[in-house]
Amino acid sequence: MPFNLPIFLTWLRVALIPVFVGVFSLPYAEYPLAWQNMVGASLFMLAAVTDWFDGFLARRWNQTSQFGAFLDPVADKLMVAAALILLVQLDRTESWLAVIIIGREITISALREWMAQLGKAKSVAVNLIGKLKTTAQMIAIVLLLWSEPLIPGVSTQLLGTLALYIAAILTIWSMFYYLRVAAEQFREHG
Repeated sequence: MPFNLPIFLTWLRVALIPVFVGVFSLPYAEYPLAWQNMVGASLFMLAAVTDWFDGFLARRWNQTSQFGAFLDPVADKLMVAAALILLVQLDRTESWLAVIIIGREITISALREWMAQLGKAKSVAVNLIGKLKTTAQMIAIVLLLWSEPLIPGVSTQLLGTLALYIAAILTIWSMFYYLRVAAEQFREHG
């Protein structure tokens, strides 16, 4: 297993998952909810930034590896799944939204693995819809974790919920896009 800064950043993202989830398990008497919201959202935002930064550095420094290509999306999916489950537990989002997003992630991961075994991994590479989905998803999760008003009179919860609905729509759209791309392989290898 290669070890370099991009791999370290990916591992850091994985390590931050129990930390940001744990922040919301602290007693309110010692750590008020507003503090938990701020710290938890900040940790998630830091993890999201490392997602962009590790890929950028790996490509720029030519430090891409098969292990990094495997670990990066796993870290992303773990991070998003943990955050969505936490948001459901905190009653800040609906469970069906979390199920749609997490279910899509599992489905597309399995599809990518299958296509890679067929030597067709590039046909289900990340596209613009997937990138937009990820952006909307990350913004939604940060806003819903933060939960406190950022601008007087503007509900952060409402903005986060709207962004999560957009992410869910893009999630379904991108899933059907990837399934349509893979449909020919389904017919051939059905």
